[in-house]
Amino acid sequence: MELIAKRPNGTKDMIPAEAHKWHTVEHIASETAECFGFKEIRFPMFEETGLFKRSVGDTTDVVQKEMYTVTAKGDDSFTLRPEGTAGTVRAVLQNGLLNDALPLKAYYIISCFRHEKAQKGRLREFHQFGIEMFGSKSYLADADVIALAQTVLERLGIKNTELNINSIGCPQCRQKYQDALREYFSAYKDKLCDTCLSRMEKNPMRILDCKSEICSDIAKDAPIILDYLCEECNEHFENLKENLTERGIKFTVNPKIVRGLDYYTKTVFEFVSNSIGAQGTICGGGRYDGLVEQLGGQPTPALGFAMGIERLLLTMEAENCEFFAPKTCDVYIAAMGKAAEKKTVQLVNLLRDEGYHAEYDVMGRGLKAQMKYADKIGSKFTIVLGDNELEKGTAKLKNMAKGEETEITLGDGFIDRFSDMLIGDMFDGSLGDNLF
Repeated sequence: MELIAKRPNGTKDMIPAEAHKWHTVEHIASETAECFGFKEIRFPMFEETGLFKRSVGDTTDVVQKEMYTVTAKGDDSFTLRPEGTAGTVRAVLQNGLLNDALPLKAYYIISCFRHEKAQKGRLREFHQFGIEMFGSKSYLADADVIALAQTVLERLGIKNTELNINSIGCPQCRQKYQDALREYFSAYKDKLCDTCLSRMEKNPMRILDCKSEICSDIAKDAPIILDYLCEECNEHFENLKENLTERGIKFTVNPKIVRGLDYYTKTVFEFVSNSIGAQGTICGGGRYDGLVEQLGGQPTPALGFAMGIERLLLTMEAENCEFFAPKTCDVYIAAMGKAAEKKTVQLVNLLRDEGYHAEYDVMGRGLKAQMKYADKIGSKFTIVLGDNELEKGTAKLKNMAKGEETEITLGDGFIDRFSDMLIGDMFDGSLGDNLF
C-alpha cells in the first residue's frame, strides 16, 4: 500500500535506533557548556519577521531567499527561526536578563529552518547547539568561547578539524573596507551575478560569501579586511591570537571569512571538518557587539557560536567516534498463565518505580516467543514465572550475557536482591556501558 504522506524534502526523522547518537551530542555539548558557566535558555520556534530582517540583515541569503514566513490572522508576519542568536537576544532583552550579573552566559539546543537546496549536511530543518555571551568586550571572552567550541569537539572525539579565524572590524574601519570593495568589484559589474550587483551598494562584503563560482573566483583577489582594521580592532585581534597560542589552540588566519549574517563585528571564526566533504563547516561564530543596541537594548558587547548537530553526527560517524551505548532493557519477565501474569505486572511496576527498565508481554505471545523478544530487545536479565515459581516464591534470574542462572526470591526485598545482582554484573564488566 502506498503511503499517503511522506516527510517534506530537506527534513529527516530521528528514529529510536539513532536516538543514542543524538543524546551523546546533546549531553556532551550541554555538560561542557555548563562547565564553562553557561545555562540553558529556550525561546519560541518563530518570531516576528522584522526581528530577523533587522538582525540577520536584509542583504543576506537567509533573509532574501531562505526564510519560512507566514502571515497569521490579523496580518502579523511571523518567521520560523533561521538561526538562534536573534531569538536569544530578543529573549534576553524582553526578560531583563542583562540586569543580572555579567557576563550573562546562555546555551540552547534548537531546530532551525532555511529554504535551501537539500543535500548531505544541508537540510531545510536542522538542529543547532549554540552559546551566547553578553557583557564582555575583552579578547579573553573570544578566546574562552573558541576554547569551549574546541572542548566540545574534543569530548565528542572529533579530531580532523581546522580552526579558521578572522576579524571583520568595527563599523568605523569596515566602512573604509567596504569602499575599497566597491571600487574593486565595480570593475567586474558585467560578470557578477544579479544578487551580488544588488549587494554592491548596501553591503559589498556579502559578495565575498557568494556561492556562485564566477563571483567566488572574482573575490579571490579582492582586498582583505585585515589591511583596513583600526588600531583598536587590530589590537583586539592580535591579543586574541596571542591568547589562543598560549592556550595551545591551533588556528589559521583566513581573511576571507565574513560569516553569512550581518550582525557580526570584529572576531569571526569557523571550525571546519575535513571528514565530510563540501559541507564541512561544523561550527561558526563570532562577535556581534552592536546587535543588542540594534534590537532596543543598551550598548552591550556580545559573542557566540552555533554547531550544526547533523553535521557533528556525520563527522563523528566518518571518524568512527564513540557514541553512548543505546539503553537496553534491564529485565524481561515472561509469564505463563493468568496468575503469573498478575505477579509479573506487580514486579514490573516495582522495578519501574525504582528506575529500572522492565518489560513484560503485552502481545499475547507464548513463552518461546517471549524469550525471543527479550533477546531481540537486548534484555540484560530474564525471569520466567509460572505456577511452580509462584508456589515456591522463587524464580530463576538469567544473565543473558553469561547464560548463568541465579535463584531469586520474589517476596519482600526482591528489588534489593535484583539491584545487587545488576550492580555486581556491572562491576565485573559483563554488562559494559549499557547500564547507564
